[in-house]
Amino acid sequence: MTTITKSRSANHSKTLKLVHIGMFSALMAIGANLTSFLIIGGVPITLQTFFAILAGILLGSRLGAAAMVVYTFIGLAGVPVFAKFSGGMDTIISPTFGFILSFILLAYVVGLIAEKIPTRKGFAAAALAGLVINYAVGTNWMYGAYKLWFAAPEGFTYALAWAWMVPPLPKDLILAVLAGLFGFRLKPIIKKFM
Repeated sequence: MTTITKSRSANHSKTLKLVHIGMFSALMAIGANLTSFLIIGGVPITLQTFFAILAGILLGSRLGAAAMVVYTFIGLAGVPVFAKFSGGMDTIISPTFGFILSFILLAYVVGLIAEKIPTRKGFAAAALAGLVINYAVGTNWMYGAYKLWFAAPEGFTYALAWAWMVPPLPKDLILAVLAGLFGFRLKPIIKKFM
C-alpha cells in the first residue's frame, strides 16, 4: 500500500468518524423534540436516552461521548436542540440540564461496557447502566437546582424529585433494552465502515 493510499484511507476514516458524531448529535436533537411537549413533573419525555445509549454502543466510548459533547455545545451555543426547542447558555441553570450532562457520561460508560462485553446480554446491561447514570445524574441535578437556585414547587423533597421520574421509567426501560438490542444488531454493520 502506498503512502498516498494510506493517507486517503486515514482521511476517509477521520471523515467517517466526524459524520457519525454529527449524525448522533442530530439524532439527539430530533429525539429531544419528538415528544418533548409531554411533560410530567418538571421532566419532558424525550427519546434522548435511547439515542445516547445507541451512540455509546455503536460509536464506542470515546466517539459516543464526543457526539454528546458536540450536541451539548451546539445547544449551549444557542441552537434550539434541547427539549422544547430550547438552547443557550441559560440552559445550564435549568433543572433538567443534569440530564443533558449525563448523556456524555452515559455514552462513555455504555461504550466501555459494550466494548468489554460484546454480547447481546452485555449490550443490554450497558444500556441499563446508561439509564441508571442518566437518572442518577439528572435527578440529583434537578433536586439541587430546585433547592438552590430555582423556585421549588410547594412541598418539594428529594423523594418527590424521584417520584417525578416514575412515569417515564417504564418507557425508558423499554427503550434502553431496545437500544441495547438494536445496537447489538447494528454494531457489525457499523464496524465495517469504521
